[in-house]
Amino acid sequence: MNVKQLEEKLNITFKDHGILKQAFTHSSYVNEHQGSLFLDYERLEFLGDAVLELGVSQYLYRNNKEMPEGEMTKLRAAIVCEASLENFSRNLEFGDQILLGRGEEQTGGRDRPALLADIFESFLGALYLDQGYEVAIQFLEDFVFPKISTGAFSHAMDYKSQLQELVQQYKNQHIEYKIVDEKGPSHSKEFVTEVYVKNQKAGSGTGRTKKESEQRAAKHALDTFSG
Repeated sequence: MNVKQLEEKLNITFKDHGILKQAFTHSSYVNEHQGSLFLDYERLEFLGDAVLELGVSQYLYRNNKEMPEGEMTKLRAAIVCEASLENFSRNLEFGDQILLGRGEEQTGGRDRPALLADIFESFLGALYLDQGYEVAIQFLEDFVFPKISTGAFSHAMDYKSQLQELVQQYKNQHIEYKIVDEKGPSHSKEFVTEVYVKNQKAGSGTGRTKKESEQRAAKHALDTFSG
């Protein structure tokens, strides 16, 4: 593991390099070095998972003032799922730093999605212990939150696509969205959309943009159909 390279890449200097190394140490490496004082990453992963969930929850709460609790929960789940954490880890090249036993190395452990996701969380746990909550949040501000703001997880909230997939199961049905009202001044517009399935009103939604109001209308229709 190249501690200096990692610190330079992240622009973070750890006080305790031991805890940083632990965050990247797999149990297979510990088993092969039983005479040493190596510890694996698993306890740090447990802590990092909690820090990540709190940090993402705080971000969503502060930056999506109109988003209902259920939608925030769904979006958070997409952000902290294994596939997302694996991508964060790959983008930071964390896989190159993992300390693995020979057997795990030979069977491709360094590239396993679950391990890369775990390592991302264990690093966050180590960072929290070494530098505190604010630095851990700054790390998320630098490497995770920008992906949320650019819509990398919008698929999780794409109710229009979900409604389209549902309707396509039936023949001769089509979806139409109609903007039925616009409220408020030009700098703070609010749009009201109704969605029709086979010329029957299926839902309605309100949003600050036409796109948002259409998504809300599609969600209303999905909720109606599932109910």
